[in-house]
Amino acid sequence: MKIAVMPGDFVGKEVVAEGLKVLKAASKKFGFTYQTTDYPFGAEHYLKTNITLPDSALKELAAHDAILFGAVGADPRGNALIPQGLIETDILLKMRFELDQYINLRPTKLLPNVPTPLKNAGPDDIDMIIVRENTEGLYCQNGGFLYKGTKHEVANQIEVTTRHGVERAIRYAFEYAKQFNRKKVTLVAKTNVLRYAHNLWMRAFEEVKGEYAGIETGYDHVDACTMYMVTNPKRYDVIVTTNMFGDIITDLGAAIQGGMGMAASGNINPTRQAASMFEPVHGSAPDIAGKGYANPIATFLSVAMMLDFLNQPKAAAAIQQACKDVVADKANHTRDLGGTASTGQVGDAVVAKIQS
Repeated sequence: MKIAVMPGDFVGKEVVAEGLKVLKAASKKFGFTYQTTDYPFGAEHYLKTNITLPDSALKELAAHDAILFGAVGADPRGNALIPQGLIETDILLKMRFELDQYINLRPTKLLPNVPTPLKNAGPDDIDMIIVRENTEGLYCQNGGFLYKGTKHEVANQIEVTTRHGVERAIRYAFEYAKQFNRKKVTLVAKTNVLRYAHNLWMRAFEEVKGEYAGIETGYDHVDACTMYMVTNPKRYDVIVTTNMFGDIITDLGAAIQGGMGMAASGNINPTRQAASMFEPVHGSAPDIAGKGYANPIATFLSVAMMLDFLNQPKAAAAIQQACKDVVADKANHTRDLGGTASTGQVGDAVVAKIQS
């Protein structure tokens, strides 16, 4: 298997280095081979070269089986030199759109002994999969300005919703539920106000669900969903939702599963006609870079998702179990979980669990 590695900036480099250690341990344990190709793109690379992600590199990335990604974001040393949002849109969004990674898959699962802000919730209560449509909606950069910089300025950001894009996201959610024995799929939208785009979502959902007898279905407005995720997280099993709403509720999901350092993700092209990308969802965190504070568990769980996608389910399950066992011991908690363990210490502990 061919894996492109793009660590990005700051703690992205630290957690991806640990992720590669875990990947190597899993390959030795389960007897699969892989090749990696490193790519330097991120804010630091842009400041040196004025290049974000060239089309030639994108073509190379597409030819890999998967991409392991760290984190990028504006570099605080060069805020005046990097236009707002440039790195995110020209690297992350460009890969998602151009490689047709139309599913953003976010497991939201609380592991034993990991702190959650929900007073009465435990691992049995927080175990949901959020399927976010990843290439449409408000993130298509479809819009513009009139009279920019004047007191009469007008800004338009136009949501793009297609039957093709909506249906394939909904169908993926039902197929996921079917494959992994999940009992319920809930559509999260805002049909009472967004009466055109989200009416399309609802009609497609009603039609597709008829093909999946035995899977329970539900619907919640997005504002109600945010309430239920806090007051009754067990309500949700598989959620399917729009690009923007998915972006919002998955970060709420990260908070209730122990924070961004515990949250893995996959940007999936289910057709496999171009590479899928797997990444921890935290940012590049320049304030803690180089201190060994970053929690690498989200990266390890992203590696597990990647291996599952690459048809190595035993290796994926072993990494998931190793992460579960390691964080069960508070001695392995990093600072975001209230502990003092270093990034490398957690990585070594997960590697040892895999090897054993």
